[in-house]
Amino acid sequence: MCGIAGIISLADKPVPVGRIEPACDSIAHRGPDDAGYAFFGEKWAKSFTDKDFALCNPHMDVFGRDPQVAKEMTGCLLALGHRRLSIIDLSSHGHQPMSTSDGRYWISYNGELYNFKELKRRVRGKYRFRSSSDTEVILALWAECGPAVLKLFNGIFAFAIYDRKENRLWLARDRFGVKPLYYAETAKHLVFASETKGILATGMLNAEISPENLYEYFSFQNILDDGTLFRGVKLLPPGTIAEIKPGSREFRISEYCRNNFEALPRRGEDAASITSTLFGEAVARQLVSDVEVGAYLSGGMDSGSIVSVAGRKLKRMFTFTCGFDLTNVDGIEQGFDERKNAEKLSYLLQTEHYDVVLHAGDMPAAMERLTWHMDDPRVGMCHQNWYAAKLASRFVKVCLSGTGGDELFGGYPWRYARFLKQKYDDLDSSLFSYWHRLLPEVELPGIFSPDLTRFSAKAKESFTGLMRGAPDYLEDLTEQENILQKILFFEFNSFLRGLLITEDRISMAHSLEARVPFLDNSLASLAINLSPSLKVDLEKSARNGYFNYTAKEGKLILRKAMEKFLPVEFTRQHKQGFSPPDENWFRGPSTDYIKDILLSKRTLSRPWFDKKQIKTRLQEHFSGKKNHRLLIWSLLSFEWLQRHYVD
Repeated sequence: MCGIAGIISLADKPVPVGRIEPACDSIAHRGPDDAGYAFFGEKWAKSFTDKDFALCNPHMDVFGRDPQVAKEMTGCLLALGHRRLSIIDLSSHGHQPMSTSDGRYWISYNGELYNFKELKRRVRGKYRFRSSSDTEVILALWAECGPAVLKLFNGIFAFAIYDRKENRLWLARDRFGVKPLYYAETAKHLVFASETKGILATGMLNAEISPENLYEYFSFQNILDDGTLFRGVKLLPPGTIAEIKPGSREFRISEYCRNNFEALPRRGEDAASITSTLFGEAVARQLVSDVEVGAYLSGGMDSGSIVSVAGRKLKRMFTFTCGFDLTNVDGIEQGFDERKNAEKLSYLLQTEHYDVVLHAGDMPAAMERLTWHMDDPRVGMCHQNWYAAKLASRFVKVCLSGTGGDELFGGYPWRYARFLKQKYDDLDSSLFSYWHRLLPEVELPGIFSPDLTRFSAKAKESFTGLMRGAPDYLEDLTEQENILQKILFFEFNSFLRGLLITEDRISMAHSLEARVPFLDNSLASLAINLSPSLKVDLEKSARNGYFNYTAKEGKLILRKAMEKFLPVEFTRQHKQGFSPPDENWFRGPSTDYIKDILLSKRTLSRPWFDKKQIKTRLQEHFSGKKNHRLLIWSLLSFEWLQRHYVD
C-alpha cells in the first residue's frame, strides 16, 4: 500500500514541478520505504528518485539535486509522485512511478491486486517483466487492453496511468472504495492525491471549509456524495474511472462497476456451502505478501473466521486485540471489552497474540495527531482503531480486517427492526431521519449559526441522489425482503464507505496495510445478491422490535457458513461492536479535555455553531441527561481539522 499524488495542466499554464514533492512529503506515512517523481512534457519525460532514497535507487537522478534539470522541464503537462510501502517485490525494481519497457505507459499506484499472478499469465510471452510486483502486471495489462481490464481486477486500489503516446491520463478506484483518491480542480490545474492533505500541501488550493458539506457531515456523521469538508476537494467514487487529457479541459468520470443488490434467489445449504468456499478462497488470496501478515482478532465470528483460514496457510499467525479499562464504567458499556473472547480464540487457533488496553486518557493523548491523519472525518469514533493499528504495526506490515461482513450479510438486526413493520413507500423518509446520527433531524438546525441553516437541503439532495441507485422493488420478494434489501444497499454505499475511509487513514498513519477479505470480488458479489431472508430472520426481528432484538437474528447464512471454520459457540454468539465506553469516559475522566477544546475562546470564535446550543448539548452529556458521545467526537474532530489545516 502506498501514497500517490499528481498535478495536471488543464490549460496553457504548465505544472509547477516543485509542488509535487511537498504533496508526497505530506503523505510520507503511507510509504516510508521509497519515493519517486515523474514529469511529462509534450515531447519529453523525466523520472527521479527522492533525495532521501538515492542509495536505494543509485541508477536514477535525484530530484532537485541539479537545478539545470528543473529549468529544462519547461512546458510540463503532468507531474506524478509516489510514496512506497513495500509489500510485494521489496527490491528497487518496484520503484514508482513505473513505466512499461517502451516508456509509453506510466503508473503511480496505491493498492494490492490479489489475482495479479493469475492475470500475469495472460500477458506472459507478450511482455518482458523487470519486477515481480503487481504494479507492473497492471501496466502490462493496460498496455494490451486499456481501461477494460479494470473488470478483471480483484483487489483494493487507486491509481493514475498515463499514456504518453495518446496524452491520456486515467484515475481509477476499486469497485468498493477500499482505497481513497481525492482530486480538486483549480483555475488551470487538476490536483489529486491519496489524502486531502496531499492536495492542500501543494499550495494550489486554499483550505476552506465547505458549509454545505459541513451541514451534511453533522447530519449523518458522513458525506454521502463525492464531497469533503474542504471546499473544492472531491472523492472519486468507488468503481469509477476518470479520463483526462493534460493540457486541455477534457475531464470525464464514468462508472465501470455497479453494485446492484439484485437479490438472486440463492437459498439453503447451497448458499451456505458456496459462501464458506468463497470466503476461504478470499482469505487465502489476500495472504499474498513478501512481508509478515497479521490480523485483528476481536473475539467475534468475522475476525475469528479470517484468522482460522489464514492460520492454516501461514507458518505463524500474528493477531491483535484492543480492549478497554472498564473501571468506573456502568450500564451497557460494561460489556464492551472483548479481550477474554479474543484470548480464547487465539488459544484455539494457535496464534501469536498481542493486546493493548485503552484507558480514559488515551483519547486526549491521541487526538491531535489522529485528527491530522483523519483529514476526511467520517462515521463513528476511531481512537480505538488508532491504538489497534499502532500495536499491529510493531509486528507486521499487513493486517487482515473483518470490515464489511456486517454490511454484506445483515449484521445490524436492531437497526433493521424499526423499519420492517412499515410500508416500503415510506422507507426513504424513515431512513433519512434515522441516519441523523448526531442529533434528531428536527433538533439539528438549532446547533448551527443562522447563516448555515440554509444549507440543510444539501443533506437531503445527497441522500436522494444515493437512493436513486437503489434496487427496484422485486415482485418475487416479500415487502419485508424488499425493505431489507434497500436498507442494505444504503448502508453498504454510505456507512461502509465511511468506515473504509477511516480504516484507510488509521492504518496508513502507522504505515500498515489493512486488507478486507469480505470485500473480495467473488464473495462480496455473492453476498450482495443473496436473498435478504437468508441474512436476517425478518419475522423474528419485526416481532421483537428495536429493544428486544438478539444479534443472532442477523447474518444467518454467514453463521452457518462459518461453522466450517469455527466452533459453534463463536458462530452463535451475540454480536459486539468495537467501541470504547466513551459515554462514561466523556462525562468522567475526559470532561476537562473536552471543555478545554470545545469551550475555548479559539473554538467559540468560529462562525459555524450557535455557542449557547453547543454548551447546552455538552452539559446534557456531562449531567447524564443524554448521550452525545458521537456529537462530541465530531465536534472535536472538526475543531482539530480547522486547527491543522485552516488556521
